[in-house]
Amino acid sequence: MLLLETTTMREPPIVLFTDFGWAGPYVGQMTTAIYEHHPTATVVDLMHDAPAMRPDLAAYLLPAFCRPLPRGTLVVAVVDPGVGSERAALLVETAALRCVGPDNGLMSRLPGIRRVERIDWRPARMSTSFHGRDLFAPAAALLASRQPLQTTTLPIDSMVGADWPEQVQRVVYLDAYGNAMTGIHAEKIDIRKMLSVSGQRIAHAETFSAVPPGQLFWYPNSQGLVEIAANGESAARRLSLAPGDEILLD
Repeated sequence: MLLLETTTMREPPIVLFTDFGWAGPYVGQMTTAIYEHHPTATVVDLMHDAPAMRPDLAAYLLPAFCRPLPRGTLVVAVVDPGVGSERAALLVETAALRCVGPDNGLMSRLPGIRRVERIDWRPARMSTSFHGRDLFAPAAALLASRQPLQTTTLPIDSMVGADWPEQVQRVVYLDAYGNAMTGIHAEKIDIRKMLSVSGQRIAHAETFSAVPPGQLFWYPNSQGLVEIAANGESAARRLSLAPGDEILLD
């Protein structure tokens, strides 16, 4: 007897990327809104401490964190200081994933963008201050569950941020250890380069254990970005760093 083995293909997850913070009700409310429209969805909390109200910085984190996601993933990206304004809601499609979020530059640095659509669908009720819950999360759920969603195709170069540089020499994120991620692509920088920040020149090292305790260094981090760190200490505290601070290359 020939036994045929069947497998059930799981649909790609819906991944959340926001600046809402990990405390409070907002992330849970977004997730609940997804389940309301798509009860069997798999929802993954990728990041909720993106630079607050800084889509110009978060735009350089989003591609780095999206790179290892499973092909076909649907990302809901919300860093949206213009919520309630006339800014559009977009669906951005790349060769690897789809992303729903505001038209404020946040999604403009995703590599390989091949289609941009304005989301014309609106829920029956929508607040003016929480489109993450009321618009973007339900729209993503409808897309993931293959339900109708009214959209209009736009020129790719009409997106806010379409003319932004591919990388920026600024701090774009400070993690809990005080390490500073930059918007510099690690593969595009010579390891002999020195970084200058807060009046200090910082050399490359492969990893933390390669330098003495307390020493500052820069290295290619696991997201593919240049990161400034100190062995066993907070580089952010040592250098008084904040998101948006400029990084110079020597």
